[in-house]
Amino acid sequence: MKRLLIATWLTLPVAAYAYHMGPGQDHLRLDQAAALIASADAHAAEAVRLTATEGETAARGEWFDAEADYAEALALLPGERVEDVRRIKLERAKAQMNISKLPDANASLASLVTELLEDPSTDPALLADTQRTFATSQYYLTWLLRLEGAAREDWEPHIDSARQTFKLLASQAEAAQPEGTGVLKAREDLESAIRLARMDLSELQGLPLPSQ
Repeated sequence: MKRLLIATWLTLPVAAYAYHMGPGQDHLRLDQAAALIASADAHAAEAVRLTATEGETAARGEWFDAEADYAEALALLPGERVEDVRRIKLERAKAQMNISKLPDANASLASLVTELLEDPSTDPALLADTQRTFATSQYYLTWLLRLEGAAREDWEPHIDSARQTFKLLASQAEAAQPEGTGVLKAREDLESAIRLARMDLSELQGLPLPSQ
């Protein structure tokens, strides 16, 4: 019995090391990712507050910090944490749209929308939020392309995509809650997309860039 106890005692450091190098590392990465996500969410919330009270310039630093934390968290999250990865990709794209990384955000959102649509188990709320954000990125991209003098065939597909998505979201909002605030916002988004497509370039050049 004494030899068994000694042998068991001697194997404990080996077992602890094996756990540390295996499952322990996984838990450590998840803890680090959770801390980064919490930090990113806090930066994003502060950015929204600063935008409302002091303007977009004051919020820019918070958006940079949020985007960096989301990116680091994504690198730590394992692929099987599908829902977490998708949510963080969406939130990172939202941050990117506020720090002059619109093309990156647009490409990421396009891929994410496709992924969500192909998954029958997708959370409808996450899908709607992602579609709305992607359509918004298409709207802003159209605005910038038009200001840069891009040809109609280059910017029109983006605004058509945004218009179609806003129309879909407006219909869904009306069906779910006809008198809800979401319906009004969806209609406003749709009308904005239609106006942007029809607006003369000279008129567009006289307007301030839209707020993110």
